[in-house]
Amino acid sequence: MRIRWTIAALAACALAWTVVNAEMPWLAANAAEVAQKGDAACAANAKPAPLNYVLKDVDNKNVKLSDFKGKVILLDFWATWCGPCKVEIPWFIEFQERYGKSGFQVIGISADDTREKLVPFVKEMKMTYPVLQGLGRDNVLDAYGPMLGLPVTVLISRDGRICSKHIGMGNKDTFEREIKALL
Repeated sequence: MRIRWTIAALAACALAWTVVNAEMPWLAANAAEVAQKGDAACAANAKPAPLNYVLKDVDNKNVKLSDFKGKVILLDFWATWCGPCKVEIPWFIEFQERYGKSGFQVIGISADDTREKLVPFVKEMKMTYPVLQGLGRDNVLDAYGPMLGLPVTVLISRDGRICSKHIGMGNKDTFEREIKALL
């Protein structure tokens, strides 16, 4: 019985850390970038995004991340079992519809779901942006990591630089403000 309570307590702490971290930029992986960029859309010394990957979409077609260079990219690492991910997905659908014509692109990378799980989930959630299969692609996850939890959302500028990274559930208004600044 004691082990179950310990596991439950650890799970609660992990969930709390994920949610709280989203609103505390000094704990985020990009704290140095947040401090350096101030009010700018992207830090002057922002790192280039590794866009040299090809992943399969839910229809098993190859998709090159590099094909989206020149657009503002919201790259979302998520999973079908992730509660905060399910909250963010409708926001991302809305952003894609609102800003897609202005050169904005949402790309979802499912971190650990099979295609058989993804196809019905994408249909149920009415996801209107590319959803890519990340299962078994640790090289891609590591390139944008560390993936200490999900979701992890990365905003990439038109010139291919990582301008912000959100670990855990983000804030809709924050995402929208960052997107607008990059457009």
